[in-house]
Amino acid sequence: MQHPLDRLAAGLAASPLVRHLEGFFRDHPDLHMKDMTLEEAGPGRRVKLAGRWVVNFGSDSFLGLDRDPRVLAAVRDGLDHWGSHNGSSRAFSSVESNVRAEEKIAAWLGAESALIYPSVTLANLGALPALLTRQDAVVTDQYAHNSVQQGVKLAKASGVKTGQFAHNDPADLDRALKSLRPYRSALVAVDGVYSMTGTLAALVELRDVAAANDAVLYVDDAHGTGVLGSRGRGTVLDALGNYDNTVVVGSLSKAVSCFGGFVACPERVRFLLKLRSAPLIFGGPVPPPYLDAVCAAVDILDSADGDELRAALGRNMTRFCGGARGRGLPVIGGVGAIASVLVGDEAATLRAGRAVFDRGFYVQSVIFPAVPHHGGLLRVQVNANHQPTEIDALVGVLADVLDQHHPLPRVA
Repeated sequence: MQHPLDRLAAGLAASPLVRHLEGFFRDHPDLHMKDMTLEEAGPGRRVKLAGRWVVNFGSDSFLGLDRDPRVLAAVRDGLDHWGSHNGSSRAFSSVESNVRAEEKIAAWLGAESALIYPSVTLANLGALPALLTRQDAVVTDQYAHNSVQQGVKLAKASGVKTGQFAHNDPADLDRALKSLRPYRSALVAVDGVYSMTGTLAALVELRDVAAANDAVLYVDDAHGTGVLGSRGRGTVLDALGNYDNTVVVGSLSKAVSCFGGFVACPERVRFLLKLRSAPLIFGGPVPPPYLDAVCAAVDILDSADGDELRAALGRNMTRFCGGARGRGLPVIGGVGAIASVLVGDEAATLRAGRAVFDRGFYVQSVIFPAVPHHGGLLRVQVNANHQPTEIDALVGVLADVLDQHHPLPRVA
């Protein structure tokens, strides 16, 4: 007998996207390399993944702080001091480490205040609906992160006007905002660094258009936090010179290598988020040991040691991009920690990723719907603790694989 849950699953499976992906994975069972198990982590960036030791170029611990003894010691000390759990929603109380971490983040960024969420996804799902009412509007870059898009859907369900503009196009942003008038106020939601390609937002131009249309710039800077800008403060401050009329979301689980995300904003906005943001009120907070680790990691980022780590990352990225482009590979991005090699066809992208894996390197094979249809790419996340020999070897493998099995138009 079929139960209602069976019918529910069957209905979901009948959707075009699920049918497309299930068919693809059925036709290419050995290629998609999703849902693999990481079994061991060795020194540096060597990992045992799905039974094979490979050099991991898929890690978003961009600066290698996941292995820094100061960060690890902070986790252990926090565990001894606080135990494993906060014991309460932040609607009732916050451990002292949470308060201290938020103060450190704000001081490091040069922002008025910061508010920590358990993840960047929850920050976007919580902040975007909380900052808007049915009198307001929000427009997003067409390639804004999925969590931004989902936060906008929640806002739309509450009656907020929504729109979208062409990627990094200030003129189309102006059009989109004008098309939603009248509104009381509006948000313009963009990524600081676009996670699939590693390209940067045109923040100055977008800020100017937003201000001219009574709108606030909202920047998800998860992939810039700790990596870009002076002392790793991200893309916003160096580009704009201040945080006026800007809300910034950052990550504590990528370059910071800990746990969570944050919203940097004026103190008044922070207070309102604490009153209105459902994931903050009704969800569990970051465990205390990781908040102590955040404090240790921010101290490193805001120091000469952090500058050295970012310089090492920069050298490694320059080495990868220079080597790949020297072999004629079509590389996009390369500012910060993410660069991608464009392949195009979905099956060819998965075949290339599998062949690279079989040669001892893990890169992420990204296909539709994470990128446009026939816009498949191999996403390479370069870390500060990759060795030059590993980078050179990866470039050679990418060039060989794409030459032998998946010929591409070469870039002169």
